[in-house]
Amino acid sequence: MAMAFKMATTGMWVADECKSSFMEMKWKKVHRYIVFKIDEKSKLVTVDKVGAAGEGYSDLTASLPDDDCRYAVFDFDFVTVDNCRKSKIFFIAWAPSASKIRAKMLYATSKDGLRRVLDGIHYEVQATDPTEMGFDIIQDRAK
Repeated sequence: MAMAFKMATTGMWVADECKSSFMEMKWKKVHRYIVFKIDEKSKLVTVDKVGAAGEGYSDLTASLPDDDCRYAVFDFDFVTVDNCRKSKIFFIAWAPSASKIRAKMLYATSKDGLRRVLDGIHYEVQATDPTEMGFDIIQDRAK
């Protein structure tokens, strides 16, 4: 059986694949982003989708559902004013208005447990509609 990390506050578990996929993104740069979802039946946070290294931020935003919550991490690469290549990892808590109240509550209470498992996140963005997580916001926060 795969390893899982228990989140004490909600009784949810974070599947080991979440941490291993995150480490592949962070250290090996094989993923540009990862989308996570909660499976209420199994009480597991699992990987919903991974974006290949060549994919961009618009691919991530397009993969988020309009009517359900998700978590996502995005590896933002950029060049500083003094021409240094940098990378910052964003954690996105996606809770669109159209999602069910139960889902919003479950994702809100489970977020910190997942964040603790994903070591190395620089910034967090919470969004209820696409304008709250626009690429301009990501660029501004990373500077």
